[in-house]
Amino acid sequence: MIHQYKNNGYNIVLDVNSGSVHVVDDVVYDTLSMLDENDENKFSGENTEKITKEILKKYSAETLTERDMDEIFSDLRELEESGTLFAKDVYQNGVIDFKQRQTVVKALCLHIAHDCNLACRYCFAGEGEYKGDRSLMSFEVGKKALDFLVENSGSRRNLEVDFFGGEPLLNFEVVKQLVAYGRELEKKKDKHFRFTLTTNGVLLNEDVIRFANEQMDNIVLSVDGRREVHDRMRPFKNGAGSYDNIIDKFKRVAETRNQTKYYVRGTFTHYNLDFVKDVLSLADEGFEQISVEPVVAGPEEPYAIREEDIPKICEGYDELAREMLRRRKEGRGFNFFHYMIDLSGGPCVYKRLSGCGSGTEYLAVTPWGDFYPCHQFVGEEQFCLGNVDEGIKNTGLQDTFKLCNVYAKEECKNCFAKFYCSGGCAANAYHSHGDINKPYEIGCKLQQKRVECAIMLQAAYAEEGEK
Repeated sequence: MIHQYKNNGYNIVLDVNSGSVHVVDDVVYDTLSMLDENDENKFSGENTEKITKEILKKYSAETLTERDMDEIFSDLRELEESGTLFAKDVYQNGVIDFKQRQTVVKALCLHIAHDCNLACRYCFAGEGEYKGDRSLMSFEVGKKALDFLVENSGSRRNLEVDFFGGEPLLNFEVVKQLVAYGRELEKKKDKHFRFTLTTNGVLLNEDVIRFANEQMDNIVLSVDGRREVHDRMRPFKNGAGSYDNIIDKFKRVAETRNQTKYYVRGTFTHYNLDFVKDVLSLADEGFEQISVEPVVAGPEEPYAIREEDIPKICEGYDELAREMLRRRKEGRGFNFFHYMIDLSGGPCVYKRLSGCGSGTEYLAVTPWGDFYPCHQFVGEEQFCLGNVDEGIKNTGLQDTFKLCNVYAKEECKNCFAKFYCSGGCAANAYHSHGDINKPYEIGCKLQQKRVECAIMLQAAYAEEGEK
């Protein structure tokens, strides 16, 4: 399967199954568009002669000859033989039986606090309580969760733990206790914990920042961009805006972490389809690691992204990619999370096919110790997998998540982006269709556009390196 598109002056050909990217001229681009990749005889003399006649009609004889076309077809055949063009899908017929795989847990999202000091209008967790009681995780529950992670991690050494909420800094003492316990486990069990803190910033101070810089491999800072956009959707419970309370603290975090190992993470909605201005406002404030993502909400919500919003959002992604290139050349570059694609290696085959591993390799833990497939399923009782005392009890549900991969989803099979998004978010699929294997269509279209922009940027960066 190949995917051809034009972006920012580049003619890009993505060979989906091999992951190879080719930047080609107009003649090769048009030639490829005339080749039927499913035709075993696509390079036969009869077929290439027919295409040559069509191409020569379009291009001047002074710039293109039959001999040139012969060389083009020869090069394309070589690419096919090398497995970087028209590559076969090596997974589909002998797809890995994920159900038979031993479950190795590698990451936990610890809901350290089901409470929050903000009242964000789009929050899927209500005001932090996830359809339940406002609760704080005890050290004992967190300790059992870390023990479970170690015991079920197999031979995997690096383990991920995200302190999440609500707002985790409402329970900061337990965060510190659990980090200390994790460091003890590292020595005893030959493991390494990579801790992450996700915070709205209200309770950030120098002591918290110092601790995070010493102990947290990553820190996620929630801010939506421009002051007016942020304050509209992320107010305090009394309705007052929170932007002025957090922005300087976030700058302090970014500076003290040398502009690495953090993200300012925002959400854009129907109210700010010009979200590029929010991304750039964060860049102008000095942040170099930025993620601003579309809200996922029911169609009844006034702030929800709608089908008719997609063209404007896609235009925005193109605009953002161009601006990132411009700023990079000026020495003012920054990273945008959704444009960070590794074309040289990429993720392992399991991750390419099944994504984040929710419900299997990745679990969320409530303050009272229940396991859920991820933080977005917490509060949906039918998705409770077990608890820290008994382990995984609902193995049938876990098997369902094991089989949630790109080949279980009809919509994914012929999508060029399937090995980049790995079938999309199971929670978004469930909340939009009631089925984890039926992707959220708006999310798919936006992801496809982001993948195209990300590949274009990599092509541009490679070209810069060659100059």
